[in-house]
Amino acid sequence: MTDENLYSLFERSFAAAGNKTAFRSPSGDLKPSYAELQRLVCRYANALLSLGVEPGDRVTVQVEKSIANVLLYLAVLKVGAVYQPLNPAYTETEVGYFVSDAEPRLIIRDPSRQVDFAGIAVASLDGRGEGSLASLANRMADRHDTVPRTSGDLAGLLYTSGTTGQSKGAMITHGNLSSNALTLVKLWGIRDSDVLLHALPVFHVHGLYVALNTTFLARSEIVWFEKFDAEAVAAALPQTTLMMGVPTFYTRLLASRDFSRETCRNMRLFISGSAPLPAEVHREFAARTGHDILERYGMTETSMITSNPLVGARVAGTVGFALPGVLVRIAGTQPGVIEVKGPNIFKGYWRMPEKTAEDFTEDGYFITGDIGTMDEEGRISVVGRAKDIIISGGLNIYPKEVEDALDASPDIVESAVIGVPHPDLGEGVIAAVTAAGAHASETEMIACLATRLARYKVPKRIFVVGELPRNAMGKVQKAELRRRFGTAFTQPR
Repeated sequence: MTDENLYSLFERSFAAAGNKTAFRSPSGDLKPSYAELQRLVCRYANALLSLGVEPGDRVTVQVEKSIANVLLYLAVLKVGAVYQPLNPAYTETEVGYFVSDAEPRLIIRDPSRQVDFAGIAVASLDGRGEGSLASLANRMADRHDTVPRTSGDLAGLLYTSGTTGQSKGAMITHGNLSSNALTLVKLWGIRDSDVLLHALPVFHVHGLYVALNTTFLARSEIVWFEKFDAEAVAAALPQTTLMMGVPTFYTRLLASRDFSRETCRNMRLFISGSAPLPAEVHREFAARTGHDILERYGMTETSMITSNPLVGARVAGTVGFALPGVLVRIAGTQPGVIEVKGPNIFKGYWRMPEKTAEDFTEDGYFITGDIGTMDEEGRISVVGRAKDIIISGGLNIYPKEVEDALDASPDIVESAVIGVPHPDLGEGVIAAVTAAGAHASETEMIACLATRLARYKVPKRIFVVGELPRNAMGKVQKAELRRRFGTAFTQPR
């Protein structure tokens, strides 16, 4: 069979790069060269095989960002298994759902979170422990034949919010990833002379598939940050030519006194995604640095859909044009729901054929649920989200999940969760609740939720109201709540 494993593309790229540095720290310490990276991935692949991982098996990964995390991702691709990354902030309850749904062969977690999952093998990644995957890999051979895959075989299983609040596993194929990465390398002019500043997490599409896959194919160098820190990033920018970030990164850089046009003297391109970039941030950034941020648009289910041009006007408040080979249309009158079709579109939702069918049109377009417009030139603007997802700091939050957690409290009768403008995160989560008699304080309610939900999902403000506003049909009017509490983070208390 023809080998269309994404890692086979990387393998050829790594071999061509040879001893060129693949990663280095912000301080300049050299990490693996591309040749070393290739050998280390072989060791990790052999370690996975020794633990019984076979083609098609899911490997669930919940670890902090590290180079070892990247090696594991590449090794999972290499052996033909399916990589399932999870946010390290997820609680045990949340992880339990993902594991029960995905039924992985192996779970990789940090040493402090080694708990039993009904007989599924659990290991740590940390190289300091004798029982870790890294220590096992150190004892393995540095040769491994990549397992052939077809373009339709699964490479990733990434969970995203559903209309009921229950997460759905988006099945991402080798063909989805390779087509999108190859297109973006060409579209954004990524080349081996580029140096990427990587400060994104690697548990979702942006930091994992967009940033890493394109850089690996272009044989570029990566300056590796394990987390984003505005001052440290500003200090490292003169060493780099390319940065991918969420809008929060750019607002925090603009708030840094050390960030200037001189800081960006060697930069070729700033890219923003995962959440809408405010037009005022785009304009302020251009005035401060001389660089127009390139905004693009994508989803877990689709990877990248549109992009502003590398050469030409990057219009503030828009997400540009459909990628080559990708079809985008607006359903009905404008503004309308954005629908998309192309080789980047996922295979469907894991074990949810009815939901998969519901989210595709009869002629094969995926219904994004985002509301947008398209001008005569084909330029897309995203103006809202039909699915009511909150995007805070580049991370998706579905209100129903937070409402369910709030409503489980004996003090709370009912709740409504919304996103409102936040100067740093783009959107901040707030909740309006009705209470039965005496109730816990706002601080106590927030602290209680933090034990049940990942921290980024927990409302930053909770308002107790006499009743929730409703329409004639009894549906909560969240627009009214947004009008009432829309300045919660932009006006002093």
